[in-house]
Amino acid sequence: MSDELEGKHGVQSLEIGMGILRAMADGQRSMMLKDIAAAADMPASKAHRYLVSLIRAGLVDQDPMTSRYDLGSFALSLGLVALDRLDRVRLGLNAITEMRDEINQTTALAVWGDRGPVVVRWERPRRPITVNVTTGTALELLSTAAGRVFAAWMPKKVVTPLIADELKSAKLPPELKSRAAVEALLAGIRAQGYAATNGQHKVAGVEAVAAPVFNFKSEITMSVLVVGVQGMLDISPEGEVIKSVKHHAEALSLRLGAHGEPKLPA
Repeated sequence: MSDELEGKHGVQSLEIGMGILRAMADGQRSMMLKDIAAAADMPASKAHRYLVSLIRAGLVDQDPMTSRYDLGSFALSLGLVALDRLDRVRLGLNAITEMRDEINQTTALAVWGDRGPVVVRWERPRRPITVNVTTGTALELLSTAAGRVFAAWMPKKVVTPLIADELKSAKLPPELKSRAAVEALLAGIRAQGYAATNGQHKVAGVEAVAAPVFNFKSEITMSVLVVGVQGMLDISPEGEVIKSVKHHAEALSLRLGAHGEPKLPA
């Protein structure tokens, strides 16, 4: 076979080996040979031959006491290198640009700063009436959609003092004046997977929707959001805005290595 044909066809044995590694990664735990073979859809004898080679390469380890297989040290190193090379803000910018193109609304990206969320990127829509977002804007936790998302999933020891300070403010609506009301709000956000301000945004006449982005530790790392003029932004649960925000947040989380259920705040 010529080099050109081989390049087009690839190396089948390598692809099979990658299939075994993918099955082990999806398993999220150490596995017995029969379970790996079933997940990779191949006979156990064939899976065993590939596992022997993967062990030699450092991609798989086998526990001599239990005979269970798990990803090896070299697989871990590859994953950490790949994660280190990911530019989360660049990926986030791609996501909010695609969101802007889909729904033609102002979109933005927020990350956690020293004392709360901060807008790091935003995209202007192609419409005559828009809401501008200033890069570097610090967002309050209880009066902004992105703030509520971070408050719902950040560690409690981080957000509890900030929430206590905001509860002392006269700016909050009456229904958010107690800690119990705030906890109920945050529990609802975690259940539905997004936050909306519903006319309670810190700026009058502005509404917003935000969804969390998680990293490979299943911890919140960013938030994608849409901001619009009240009455002109459809924030109904089945509307295209919320569907787009949730879709792009979930896709970005997967790109950053998130898997399984998000880690609940402790």
